[in-house]
Amino acid sequence: MKPKHWAAFILLGAIWSSSFMWIKIALQDVGPFTLVGFRTLFGLLFSLAVIFIQRVPWPKGFKEWFPLLLLGITNVAAPFFLISWGEKHIDSSMASILDATVPLFTILIAHYLLHDDKITLPKVIGLLLGFAGVVVLMSKDLGVSQNSMLGQLAVIVASMFYAGSGVYLRKTTEDTPAVFRSAGPLISASVAMWLATAAFERPMKMPELAVTWVALLWLGLVGSGFAFIVCYWLIHEIGPTKTSMVTFLFPVGGVTLGVIFLHEELTWQLLTGTLLIIASLVVANWRPSPDASP
Repeated sequence: MKPKHWAAFILLGAIWSSSFMWIKIALQDVGPFTLVGFRTLFGLLFSLAVIFIQRVPWPKGFKEWFPLLLLGITNVAAPFFLISWGEKHIDSSMASILDATVPLFTILIAHYLLHDDKITLPKVIGLLLGFAGVVVLMSKDLGVSQNSMLGQLAVIVASMFYAGSGVYLRKTTEDTPAVFRSAGPLISASVAMWLATAAFERPMKMPELAVTWVALLWLGLVGSGFAFIVCYWLIHEIGPTKTSMVTFLFPVGGVTLGVIFLHEELTWQLLTGTLLIIASLVVANWRPSPDASP
């Protein structure tokens, strides 16, 4: 990757690894539907501001809009809600580790949908290591709390949504400006989440604490609006598999912030699962260097 790609990659990892902490903070005051509703709304406002400032022409026709609106459900609304709901039952550090499985699912999906990203032996070994890491993480709550198990499964399903959406995005939005790859999905995501909030969170509870508004603004403006522009630009620059490796940084940032600021417990399952998942990603994406010619 070029220096500009590395800079965007590290910035994106730092932003998203902190999001798990902010989600946990916001959930102390509002429900997951309301949280995601505000997050997508603030993200959309940020994207629209960028569009009007840069005077980017809007996409024309159903062919351009359909993938963007579909991604709003599969890459924004569904995974955002699943992770937020999951964090009601598990620690933010646990969620950050489980979300790091996105590249493993991307490997599987890309094998069938992309001609230049097939499964190899290192990828198979990586998948097995990643599966072992997930099993170790989930063993912490095995037989103890059904809600905790469901919370972990929710985050894993969210990772599947992210993986499939990343591959689909690369195949369908090649000629779409990066800012519209962010704004388009956030339109349908925001509409869907506010309809869901009205239907399922009755009465809807507005944020009361100042720190909740800070969390929602961070998640929306930075973690959604700005981060999605960077993410979608990277997907088309370096591909969905390499971009999904940004989740390498999630366990490091998520666990550190969760333990320091939220006083979450650091268990052997958390450490072992983290190491196994990071190792799985390294192995799955390992490329042997060609032998130097004598």
